[in-house]
Amino acid sequence: MPVDRTLDLHGCSLDAAWEAIDRALERGIAAGDRVILLITGHARAGEPPVQRGKIRAAVHDWLAVSPHADRIAAVRTAHKRHGGGGSLYIILRRG
Repeated sequence: MPVDRTLDLHGCSLDAAWEAIDRALERGIAAGDRVILLITGHARAGEPPVQRGKIRAAVHDWLAVSPHADRIAAVRTAHKRHGGGGSLYIILRRG
């Protein structure tokens, strides 16, 4: 599936990231997008997985409680060409 919208969260605070995700979902749904590429960044080398970025750690919880949660069909790790483990696909349900 082609990516319809990309959101890069590098450099965002937790609050800014949550607001950006909510806006991207709202705009994507309104535009009829099917796939949003969410770039969170990779875990830092040498850190255990539980110490990955705060945004990456919170994304699944945020999406579960999002006002748009009912429009999200799936969340998957992105293909290597789209950042692999540092990115996610948010698959939206068809309207």
